[in-house]
Amino acid sequence: MSEKIDISIVIVNYNVKDFLNGCLKSIEDASHNLSVETIVVDNNSVDGSVEYLRPLFPKVEFIALQDNLGFAKANNIGIEKSRGKYVLILNPDTLLRHDTLEVMHEYMENDTDCGIAGCKVLNPDGSFQVACRRGFPTPWAAFSKLFGLQALFPKSKLFSAYNQLYRSVDETYPIDAVIGAFMFCRRDILVEVGGFDTEFFMYGEDLDLCRQVSLRGKKVMYVHKTSIIHYKGESTKRSSINDVKHFYEAMEIFTRKHFGSNHIFLFILKIGIWLRSMLAYTIRSKRDIAFIILDLLSINVALLISTKIRFQGYFEFPDYAYPTVFIVISAVFLLSMFAVGEYFEGRNSIRKSFIAAMMSFFALSSLTYFFPDYRFSRGVVLMSIGLVIGFASISRGLAIIFDKLAGRERDRKIIIVGTGDSAIAIRDAISNKIHSNVVILGYVDTGAAGGASNLNILGEKSYLKRIIEKHKPSEVIFSDDAVSPSDMINLMLENSNPKVRFHQVKEYDELLAAQIIDDISGIEPTVPKYNLSKFRNITLKRLEDIAISLLLLTIGLPFLLIFKPNAKDFIKKLTKVLSGKLSFVGLHKVCEATEQPIGKIGVIGPSATENPQHLSSEAIIKLNDYYIRHYSLSLDFDIIIKYLIRK
Repeated sequence: MSEKIDISIVIVNYNVKDFLNGCLKSIEDASHNLSVETIVVDNNSVDGSVEYLRPLFPKVEFIALQDNLGFAKANNIGIEKSRGKYVLILNPDTLLRHDTLEVMHEYMENDTDCGIAGCKVLNPDGSFQVACRRGFPTPWAAFSKLFGLQALFPKSKLFSAYNQLYRSVDETYPIDAVIGAFMFCRRDILVEVGGFDTEFFMYGEDLDLCRQVSLRGKKVMYVHKTSIIHYKGESTKRSSINDVKHFYEAMEIFTRKHFGSNHIFLFILKIGIWLRSMLAYTIRSKRDIAFIILDLLSINVALLISTKIRFQGYFEFPDYAYPTVFIVISAVFLLSMFAVGEYFEGRNSIRKSFIAAMMSFFALSSLTYFFPDYRFSRGVVLMSIGLVIGFASISRGLAIIFDKLAGRERDRKIIIVGTGDSAIAIRDAISNKIHSNVVILGYVDTGAAGGASNLNILGEKSYLKRIIEKHKPSEVIFSDDAVSPSDMINLMLENSNPKVRFHQVKEYDELLAAQIIDDISGIEPTVPKYNLSKFRNITLKRLEDIAISLLLLTIGLPFLLIFKPNAKDFIKKLTKVLSGKLSFVGLHKVCEATEQPIGKIGVIGPSATENPQHLSSEAIIKLNDYYIRHYSLSLDFDIIIKYLIRK
């Protein structure tokens, strides 16, 4: 006869063995007189979770998956294996209180109308996690949260319906949904609804399950009498998963599933997501945006001062010249700044500003030949450019001084990607050659054999982005032969941060390592950037795609229909170019599993053909790599001309 199980605890683990270790210990302490089975479904962790924990917890059933199936699918595997009357869906980054299981078991025994219950969930500092009791993301609730109304009016029932901020945390009451980190469920109702909906990869599946249970007449309850601690988001911090992307995808799936195809709401939702993304980008790029605003003010102030000096008045041009002169001179100067890479491409530079100012002078002087009515005074233009060079030099110089003052007393923090002999050589060089303000935060495992066993491993290379976000280094050094140049550039581009410098070490002797570390704060990154990764080229590339696709879809359309074989397929590709899904001249597609670090698939590839069937995969990869390294507008036109000649 099989043992009667009161509670089956299902935990999905991904790369959080230390947190899971603490969680399993807390389960042992909280079991008391209850019959509890624990099932850990491991989503193909690379940190050795199963191998490390299985000997420590022989009573726990470990299920090691060969792929990361996501939260929903992995939980369903555990639910299928479970035998308890109740199933507790539990995150590995949680700690149970000693009475948690008893309180929840007793509550569910007494309230037979309850299908799912959650308890009070606390942050490590003891504060309350508002996500542990929620309302369904109805169109209005989602709108209020997404557009910040909930944050503005947290005590309003109208605006804070999603996170229920208007309700007391110290009362027990029915709610729409509990958090997926702790869901105390009746097993029979879980089986009836079929477990989690696997359309959700992560996020949203807990809301969906609670919705399914509610539709079957069972309550979802928030129980305040016990609590757990939740170290929120540890699995996603240690993965390459785009959690923001999955969160909004989950919200859209939930809306479509439970509130129908509400196209107006979905449109508003996408607008809100776009606005949130733009806000995040603005915050991330606030330094460059500040310089753009400052430079815009500088060029206009310089024009006013120059006019005053030359003509004894601030607005002495003919009336028809205003506001055109301000708009044109501002546009030309900012475009010149973008053209030289002064914005969004690393550190702001006095040298680049000077080059951009001189470009502006020649551009403005040339324009006056085409528009003689605006040929007021070349001296005013020259004087304005001279003043703006001074303003830009002062602003950049002050920024450099402030940066040095702000960072003078701080440690220089380094992460080394690699654990082999070269990483050890760099460590030794730092300890022997560098002052005490340089700190190695740790090492990123690349999977290469060898190396010291006592290194502080922060994680493995596939979630380098999370490691950088968590530890906030000032430099990242690639030091391992196991990281190919392509992988290295891919990682650097994916995890690029204006505050982080990336370096590549190819020669590993102690002298070179010492030189790199000695120079690390003053030189340009030793990892080369692809041309196509530069902001100016990304912008230029998009404008080029829009211009070519519009031209061919309008004036060129009759010629395509008459002379182009498979014209309909070609026109479909052009519409994708216009929408941004493809590029007119771009990369060749190798195979589904092969991705380039940056760039889009092109209608025409770098071989000047549409379908390079005669080329090997290796040749295509090399062509793609050359294209994104050496991209320029002239290169695209060369490819287009060769394509037309061949046709």
